[in-house]
Amino acid sequence: MKRRQFGVIGLGRFGAAMATALGELGQDVIGVDGDEDKVRELADAISQAIQLDATDERALRAAGLQDVDVAVVSIGENIESSLLVVMQLRELGVKTIVAKAVTPLHGKILEKLGVSRVIFPEREMAVRVAHSLALPNAIDYIELSKDFSIVEVPAPEAFVGKTLKQLELRPRYGLTLVAIKRQSHPGGPVVTNITPSAEEMIKEGDVLALLGSTERLTELDALLKR
Repeated sequence: MKRRQFGVIGLGRFGAAMATALGELGQDVIGVDGDEDKVRELADAISQAIQLDATDERALRAAGLQDVDVAVVSIGENIESSLLVVMQLRELGVKTIVAKAVTPLHGKILEKLGVSRVIFPEREMAVRVAHSLALPNAIDYIELSKDFSIVEVPAPEAFVGKTLKQLELRPRYGLTLVAIKRQSHPGGPVVTNITPSAEEMIKEGDVLALLGSTERLTELDALLKR
């Protein structure tokens, strides 16, 4: 993975989790917050943890925020500060800004300010949990739209020992296979086969990444229950 530089402004629960996760992925992270305790807690987890007033453009510049590839603004609760920080980052020339929003209106204003992506953490978590409840056999999922998702599921017993050509996933099930995850040997690493050939045979223990509509994925989940 290419190393990039991220700035995370606001080290509350969401910001701290984001900064830590990026650090664990080997990315260069500058985390800033006005609370000294929050900064101290992350000092050993990320590249730099700096206490400053993020609404002060000069302080942001001194911290090097103008040079980051992506800035994450996680000041959701104080909407005025959130908007002001975004404006300061735009002034500094940061091209990619991701911002946390707490209300639809907050999100709309962020979009008007030119934010690259607006996230609603509670809403997105609620959607994720809803999917896990509706599709209990899914290991993971990526929502592409309201009606379409990519889900990872254990290969159904009925699929094992058959090739993709024999399974005819698209005409029979309305699903597109994106990838197969397979453990090379017991205790070995998991290998991901992207867009496998029609002659690829499904094996026991495989995990399938499938693209389809919510209706079709629910039907597959029912098949896994049998």
